[in-house]
Amino acid sequence: MILYPAIDLKDGQCVRLYKGAMDQATVFSDAPAEQARSFAAQGAEWLHLVDLNGAFAGNPVNAEAVEAILGAVDLPCQLGGGIRDMATIENWLGKGLRRVILGTVAVEAPDLVRDAARAFPGQVAVGVDAREGRVATRGWAEETDMDVIDLARRFEDAGVAALIYTDINRDGAMQGPNVEATAALARAVSVPVIASGGVSRLEDLIALRDCGARLDGAISGRALYDGKLDLAEALAVLRG
Repeated sequence: MILYPAIDLKDGQCVRLYKGAMDQATVFSDAPAEQARSFAAQGAEWLHLVDLNGAFAGNPVNAEAVEAILGAVDLPCQLGGGIRDMATIENWLGKGLRRVILGTVAVEAPDLVRDAARAFPGQVAVGVDAREGRVATRGWAEETDMDVIDLARRFEDAGVAALIYTDINRDGAMQGPNVEATAALARAVSVPVIASGGVSRLEDLIALRDCGARLDGAISGRALYDGKLDLAEALAVLRG
């Protein structure tokens, strides 16, 4: 299971939100590229990037910071937030991103996801973001009536690289991940699942790893910045 350190970008800074609320952002760094170098030096295998402003705007906003990260580290990076058309997908992959994450368009324009997955095999993931089991879109500001598993099954045969499942109520709350819901999703589909939201200590990663369903990865942000989770130690445990 891969551990993805998260770099969430708001106004060019590294931040963490509390349960997805943009007005509850804690700034951890003014230098995203330096933060990426720090994660790389600690042994990270991937980075998870989010353009928070872009998620609300519907187009890339923190492009300069993302490009600085791509230039600073030789690690595969995945990015979500404001990626809602093929031109933006092509642009980001052309700049060196290993994977784009499509969230809002997975609900509103599922054919775009399928087209992108065919055009860029292994480089398109679907972001499945939910409150109380119901999918949220547009920077988590709009809630739908769609069930998490129903959305995931839309793309069962589309060739997407992964499903990134975020329990919004756990995100940034340091209360542990929703292991049960994540495992249920992983058992319901054949697409690899990456867990996000609430990973705050080593025991959380072990619980996800040992949940009885195959998870390909887990994302952690605030716990790494706060020092509640030691990245090198966590990587050693997951590898060992």
